[in-house]
Amino acid sequence: MASSILHRATGVANYIGAVLVSLWLVLLAAGPDAYAIWEDLNAGPFGILITLAFIGFTFSVVFHLLNGLRHLAWDAGLGFDAKGSNLRSILIIAGAVIITAAIWIVGGLV
Repeated sequence: MASSILHRATGVANYIGAVLVSLWLVLLAAGPDAYAIWEDLNAGPFGILITLAFIGFTFSVVFHLLNGLRHLAWDAGLGFDAKGSNLRSILIIAGAVIITAAIWIVGGLV
């Protein structure tokens, strides 16, 4: 149940995160003066919040992808048992946390 609600919430978060990424890309494409606005925001007190928002967006995308694969398995008629479904929910959430951490650590972003 929790992963179903989280799947819907991450779907909404993906749209919000896409706006944040789009803003970053627009400022990057607009040139050095426009991108300086982004760097000023990141250097100020909002820098930590922006970083946390990007980490949250990464988690949202990864979780939504992993849970979407589970939905594909359900469409094939697999994995409907209650005990196994709960275990897979926990594994998907744990996997999303681990993959998100790996992306940010390997990418040298944290």
